[in-house]
Amino acid sequence: MITLENVSKTYPGGVKAVDNVSLTVPSGEIFGFLGPNGAGKTTAIKMITGILRPDSGEIKVNGIDIAKNPLEAKKQIGFVPDDPNMFLRLKGIEYLNFMADIYDVPLDEQKGRISDLCRRFEMADVLRDPIQSYSHGMRQKIIIMGVLLHNPSVWILDEPMTGLDPRSSFLLKNMMREHVESGRTLFFSTHVLDVAEKICDRIAIINRGRILFTGTIDEMREHLSKNASLESMFLELTDDE
Repeated sequence: MITLENVSKTYPGGVKAVDNVSLTVPSGEIFGFLGPNGAGKTTAIKMITGILRPDSGEIKVNGIDIAKNPLEAKKQIGFVPDDPNMFLRLKGIEYLNFMADIYDVPLDEQKGRISDLCRRFEMADVLRDPIQSYSHGMRQKIIIMGVLLHNPSVWILDEPMTGLDPRSSFLLKNMMREHVESGRTLFFSTHVLDVAEKICDRIAIINRGRILFTGTIDEMREHLSKNASLESMFLELTDDE
């Protein structure tokens, strides 16, 4: 579970990126976090994962305060950022071993977990190659594999399907569903509204740092327009802003 209570963040110059946001992401559902560019999504995600500190408010991951106990909170999280261009000089296997060590995955389990993820994402043949030689989609896959190695209970995925081929995208969506069906938490940010409409159990829409709506897509239709698509309702909400 992820909870935000009255969380705000203002950047130098007075830009309020997140404005008194309260949000609960329970276990057992795919929760979509949607908003236009500059809406505050990335700032919110960086605060949830402990990269940024909020100016005010409280954030907890599985009941652990990210500000008061950051290491324990971060152990709960598997975070896929929106940019996979990192650790480019490492070989794929070096990156995976590094991530396994960071999260204290037992040595006798590392090889099996890496082998399983390589099989599922079809990456075994390139593990000895440097990440800088990978395509964008391959870089995305190795990052996803790295954050899943310690089997985190909370997945935070920021545009995770960007660059993935159809097979890998289908696989990831199935893994997302398996994750929440096992009673764990998934926080999913995307600009691809068709994907969000198909796989998210609930969504929140943020714009100009404020939450405009939280609930199911059917609940949104009750408030806005019966039989409308998520795309049309999203545009209606954010255009009004």
